[in-house]
Amino acid sequence: MNPLDAILPAAGFLSGSIPWSFLAARSRGVDLRKTGSGNVGATNLFRSCGRTVGAVGLLLDALKGAVPALASRLLGLGDIVLAATVVAAVLGHVFTPWLGFRGGKGVATALGGVAVMAPVPLLIALAAFVVVLLIWRLVSLASIVAALVLVAASILPPGGGSGLPGRIACLLIAALILVRHAGNLGRILAGTEKRLWGAM
Repeated sequence: MNPLDAILPAAGFLSGSIPWSFLAARSRGVDLRKTGSGNVGATNLFRSCGRTVGAVGLLLDALKGAVPALASRLLGLGDIVLAATVVAAVLGHVFTPWLGFRGGKGVATALGGVAVMAPVPLLIALAAFVVVLLIWRLVSLASIVAALVLVAASILPPGGGSGLPGRIACLLIAALILVRHAGNLGRILAGTEKRLWGAM
């Protein structure tokens, strides 16, 4: 067994665990855990610190999924290691040990990792995200729909070249995103979920 087969997923988890959005907010004197939704992800950063800081947090959160995935691909470690690395990065973001295992919801980090692992399904899911966001202005709803579309796009022919490990990884990531958005789904159904812009 190549030692890198274990090192890359571990590196993916460590990369994913860096709470960039939380750190970006702290640089502005804001603790995301105590403002807005209390979530340490890019959406709450956007609401709490503005578009510029929010965009930086989103980019950094995406990169922490993309960089270890790209390293795995460039090292030629195979689809299984690549898929494990992407899933590990998302898990690191969601369960970051530096914040008491209370991290974000995994969407931005999944965006970066899946962009490397399964770019075609990701583009389809991203298109669904944008359409839903523009119509309803709900990031949570857009994320839920995109997660479901990602699974469908990775499974249905031609699957975007993601292969079986990539398809399983997309399924696991989507399941995690859905679980993390359970509270948001309840608020969406109740009509109390906050929109990214505009009135309720």
